[in-house]
Amino acid sequence: MPLLTPTGAALRRFLTKPSLLALATTLAVGAALAFGVRRLVTPAAAQEQAPARKEFTITARDFRFMPSRIEVGRDDIVHIVVKSEDVAYGFTIDDYRVSKRVPAGGSVVFDLHADREGSFPFYSNLTTDARHSQMKGELVVRRR
Repeated sequence: MPLLTPTGAALRRFLTKPSLLALATTLAVGAALAFGVRRLVTPAAAQEQAPARKEFTITARDFRFMPSRIEVGRDDIVHIVVKSEDVAYGFTIDDYRVSKRVPAGGSVVFDLHADREGSFPFYSNLTTDARHSQMKGELVVRRR
């Protein structure tokens, strides 16, 4: 069986049919849009969406936290070191279900995922001395 190939005139007639021209245009526009949308998502936009890692060292001394306020962006991974320079302390952030005991002269290390915006208090939950109840601080999670 012979292979049929269109002649130049037949090919021109085929390509000038309105329905095929519309199809070709639609495919070209669709491809351009798909490429354009993909370019918007990669790589710069993806980097903006990637969680950042923020590191903080909070010092507990004389029944105070220093700093008493830390600020991060939503979805950041927050690495916190709490160290005591004198007595044992507690470190609690109720909304993130964090409750740590910091030994006298020691430290505790943990990470949390700041997955919601707002202001979240932290405090010492120990009751061995009334001054623990005065130890307050704030984790602020802002929109990115």
